[in-house]
Amino acid sequence: MQAIRRYFGRSAVRLLCLSMWVVLSVHSAINFDQLLASFTPRWGAVGMSRFNAWRDFVVSGAVGSDLERLKKVNEFFNRTIVFGDDAAVWGQSDYWATPLETLGRGTGDCEDFVIAKYYTLQMVGVTPEKLRLTYVYARTGSSAGAPTQAHMVLAYYARPDEEPLVLDNLISDVRLASRRPDLSPVFSFNSQGIFAGTSGKELAPAVGSGRLSRWEDLLKRVRAEGFQ
Repeated sequence: MQAIRRYFGRSAVRLLCLSMWVVLSVHSAINFDQLLASFTPRWGAVGMSRFNAWRDFVVSGAVGSDLERLKKVNEFFNRTIVFGDDAAVWGQSDYWATPLETLGRGTGDCEDFVIAKYYTLQMVGVTPEKLRLTYVYARTGSSAGAPTQAHMVLAYYARPDEEPLVLDNLISDVRLASRRPDLSPVFSFNSQGIFAGTSGKELAPAVGSGRLSRWEDLLKRVRAEGFQ
């Protein structure tokens, strides 16, 4: 440490120590052994390379600003997971996969991308209050009158009253909502509540309201796998 202080100066040492503290504090709450114990019996060697890549990514991904983490997580899942609809992947019309299921299968639809990003961002230090799973209608063409389809994205709010950033499996970069005119938000939610569109107005609690039964079921399955 003395050599580092002489070479870089005190401010750099403080920054290094802060970064190390962030990494240690974030990962002290993650039980990778339990997650691996949940993953292995079902997926075994088939998805192990993806699990290991994800674990290594989480361990190394806690340093940096929230924006840097958003970009890294968005890029990781958009690169690692292949899009597939629920009927083809799970044999069901609508199934919300846990992050481990998505990693094990290696494919998923828009909800699965969003769920995996939502939990992984929390694991690298982004607070859950800043994240919302957001239902939107997405235009399928470039013109204003193009048909739309139901879609889900992940929104990040630095503060509740600020314009959110959008993470999407359809594009590689993270953009402000105003730079996504192809998306029309319907409502958003997280583990704390359901919100109107992209606003901060809470409509109902997310759990126990009966409006998001698939979300309540997912929360139970995610906790059983070992996520906090």
